Amino acid sequence: MFAYILRRLALIPLTLLGIIAINFAIVQIAPGGPVEQLLAQLKNTAVAATARVGGGEGAEAGRGNAATGGGGAYRGAQGLDPAFVAELNRQFGFDKPAYVRFGLMIRDYLTFDLGKSYFRDREVWALVLDKLPVSISLGVWSTLLIYVISIPLGIVKAVRDGSRFDVLTSAAVIVGYAIPAFLFAILLIILFAGGRYLDWFPLRGLTSDNWVDLSWPARIVDYFWHLTLPVTAMVIGGFASLTMLTKNAFLDEINKQYVVTARAKGLSEQRVLYGHVFRNAMLLVIAGFPATLVGMLFTGSLLIEVIFSLDGLGLLGFEAVVNRDYPVMFGTLYMFSLIGLLLNLVSDLSYHLVDPRIDFAAR
Repeated sequence: MFAYILRRLALIPLTLLGIIAINFAIVQIAPGGPVEQLLAQLKNTAVAATARVGGGEGAEAGRGNAATGGGGAYRGAQGLDPAFVAELNRQFGFDKPAYVRFGLMIRDYLTFDLGKSYFRDREVWALVLDKLPVSISLGVWSTLLIYVISIPLGIVKAVRDGSRFDVLTSAAVIVGYAIPAFLFAILLIILFAGGRYLDWFPLRGLTSDNWVDLSWPARIVDYFWHLTLPVTAMVIGGFASLTMLTKNAFLDEINKQYVVTARAKGLSEQRVLYGHVFRNAMLLVIAGFPATLVGMLFTGSLLIEVIFSLDGLGLLGFEAVVNRDYPVMFGTLYMFSLIGLLLNLVSDLSYHLVDPRIDFAAR
């Protein structure tokens, strides 16, 4: 197994290179770029996200990591001094060919140098570390609650398939599956965050303004008080699929011949269910854990972050795409991909822990 882990770790750099190369190529043919965005800002015609784009900051930040696309003839440059536009291209690094920019970016990424934001005048690492606590809080707690709720519920639904409990919980699952998490978030705000009825929970931020002045028990309470509504919205929007996946996996195993044989030998129902069925049925559930966690960390929480004014990685990546902030966009892509690949390896190891008969190293 140790040799298998080493082989998988050796494949991660090649996979990362392929992911970054494909996205880099897409950016080269996509319209617009940071220089065009800056020129539009100078002409008051830019359409930005929530981040501000400033001429001085952008030009200065362009002296950082010249990561990606841009350059060329800009329609927004009409009427401006060509020397000024050429200087902007040089400062952003777009006076170099695309393959040179790509090589410089890969060289920097090998040492985990993610460069400097074009429009925020800060290192990408500093931005990621600032936003990481919000995304980790939302992603980890939501994923844990989804698994804690969905797996027991799916098992009970499988054991009591066709009962009144199964029918009633299926209705709740259908509602959770049909309604997106952000609509639940809006409903929770209306009901519990001062929207129209109750004002029990805060609407902004991860902690209160006086958090540093609170005692540690009060800080913990304040932290979970702020997390209650956004995490609830994400759990309601995400538990349905995993519940049905767990139920169907258990139903498929319960109807197999080895379960009938185990019952015929006189084993108790609990021994049959958790000693035999559980191990086989959980393999399919474990396979989806990395995708669930990564989705909750970096993509699934985007609208939730916007609705509850939580400044996390999802919002940071969205702003980077809209504002053509390529160092931030590719830096976050690099980190997300790396974390996802490592979690996939953890998923394979979890297969072996759940069922030692599965040995990837022997293949």
